[in-house]
Amino acid sequence: MTAALKFKNIAEFLKYIKENDIQYVDMNFTDLCGKWQHTTEYAPELDEYKLGRGIFFDGSSIAGWQPINNSDMVIKPDLGKVAIDPFAAQRTLKVFCDIYEPGTGKPYALDPRSIAKAAEKHLKTNSLADTAYFGPEAEFFIFDDVKIHMDMNRVGFEVSSEEGPYNAGRHYDTGNMGHRPQTKGGYFPESPVDHLSDIRGEMLTVIQSMGVEVEKHHHEVAPSQCELGIKFSTLLDSADNIQLYKHAVHNVANAYGKTATFMPKPIFGDNGSGMHVHQSLWKAGKPLFAGDSYADLSETALYYIGGIIKHARSLNAFTNPTTNSYKRLVPGYEAPVLLAYSARNRSASCRIPYSASPKGKRIEVRFPDPTANPYLAFSAMLMAGLDGIENKIHPGEAMDENLYDLPQDEQNKLPNVCHSLRSALDALRENHEFLLKGDVFTQSAISAYISLKEKENKAYETMIHPIEYKLYYSS
Repeated sequence: MTAALKFKNIAEFLKYIKENDIQYVDMNFTDLCGKWQHTTEYAPELDEYKLGRGIFFDGSSIAGWQPINNSDMVIKPDLGKVAIDPFAAQRTLKVFCDIYEPGTGKPYALDPRSIAKAAEKHLKTNSLADTAYFGPEAEFFIFDDVKIHMDMNRVGFEVSSEEGPYNAGRHYDTGNMGHRPQTKGGYFPESPVDHLSDIRGEMLTVIQSMGVEVEKHHHEVAPSQCELGIKFSTLLDSADNIQLYKHAVHNVANAYGKTATFMPKPIFGDNGSGMHVHQSLWKAGKPLFAGDSYADLSETALYYIGGIIKHARSLNAFTNPTTNSYKRLVPGYEAPVLLAYSARNRSASCRIPYSASPKGKRIEVRFPDPTANPYLAFSAMLMAGLDGIENKIHPGEAMDENLYDLPQDEQNKLPNVCHSLRSALDALRENHEFLLKGDVFTQSAISAYISLKEKENKAYETMIHPIEYKLYYSS
């Protein structure tokens, strides 16, 4: 295990750079959509003044951020979260950074990492708890080839994987070995049906080398689909770890001559990729979700669930932030579409995993997917849960039966997640007061996020889809 690098101050950081012959320092930050951005500094030129002041950059070139007439922003390193970049040709440190306003020196309201820090501060300020733990489980697909066509007269995509059942009759120069998982048949197969064990192992080793505690890796339900297990941590640290997770997955796949995607639904007719998020609150070293109510939950945990369910449709704007997200959130593919809670029942949107110890008592929110900006999604879920506790929002009775098998009239009685990005953005626009408490989210951040996502949605809604030619060309 390679321990995460942490430095008490800039002088200690500069000493490490000199003693370890570090050539470059990658200043990493996250945009509103959740994508990692970076600017690289030549390490020998860094000093206490420059790192303390921060690095100036053009905020107008980051989608959804500053206008061009007010574009200057400052990026400052958080020396409590540093990793060696295993993919760089020269010795490079990757440093997690926060964004600041140059005039006021205050954290930038649209910086996702600063929002996550504000959420953790708010949790401690309101005295309900002092620590929120998050355990995300991000799934992804690995393909051998991807082709994307976006022209005036041609729209389409084609992906391929040796594991795909669609390649059962394909000619390979080395021969088609025939061992591959079938549709919805990829959960835990042994090799040679599982082609991807070695690459997953490499990904996990790389993630560990960057200071993230790891637990496991396995094949997921769909052919070509994988999951790596990383250990839970605090809200901010878990969000940081997801960024390292994605960085490793994308780059290891690339090194193997393959391509990885966190798109929720890259393949029609098979399971999509989720990011189930385990959550719990603690205070003074004691778990607040353990009790003697349903599934050994506390009343606090039930109220937290109530807040998640009440605000789920506006949460969808952060937890399921792409048009593709709603291709996954449909019945029949193990994705939770009904807003209910249950012990050990994976058809419920909020599950209570079994735990033999009160310390392991937690809830698992199952509707998020890995395109979510982890800082915004985790913060929003925490704020929804805290609102449930503060207002004693009970989630009602648990649903222990298979929700997929309920008669349609009974399903219609249950609340459900949004069916499109447009409906999620509308829900966020109408219901976001709970996010503004403690100045965690600001109105400007929510407005900027909605505006950015509306542009994506407009591009999706106005693009001609190939199925429209099939359905309507001869009308």
